Amino acid sequence: QVQLVESGGGSVQAGGSLRLSCVGSRGISYSSCMAWFRQAPGKEREGVAAIYIGGGSTYYTDSVKGRFTISRDSAKNTLYLQMNSVKPEDTAMYYCAAQSYVGSPCPMSPLRYNAWGQGTQVTVSS
Repeated sequence: QVQLVESGGGSVQAGGSLRLSCVGSRGISYSSCMAWFRQAPGKEREGVAAIYIGGGSTYYTDSVKGRFTISRDSAKNTLYLQMNSVKPEDTAMYYCAAQSYVGSPCPMSPLRYNAWGQGTQVTVSS
C-alpha cells in the first residue's frame, strides 16, 4: 500500500493562494487515479479534484472549477493542488488519496480510494 504525505496547508486570507503537495512512498504511476478531498468540521468528506495519472485528465467539483488546479509530477512522485482565489468556505482538512483499480473517468467518491494521507489543514479568513 502506498504511503502518502501531504504538506503546504496553512492560513491565508480570502483571495490568496496556496499550493498543497502530496508525496507518495512509491511511484505515483502505479496509481490509476489520485485525488484531493476535503472535510470541514461536521461535514462529509468531499472530492475536490482528481487526475488520471496515465493520461492526465482532470476532474473538479463545481465549487472549485476555475480556481483550483490539480497536477502531478511523476518524476518526483508528487501530486499538487494549486489553490487560487480561495474563499472562507474552502476552509477544511485536505487529504490526498490514491487508487489503482479504476481508471478514467476518475471517481470523486472517497469510497473509491484505498490509500490516504494524514491531511493538511487549510484555513481561509475573510
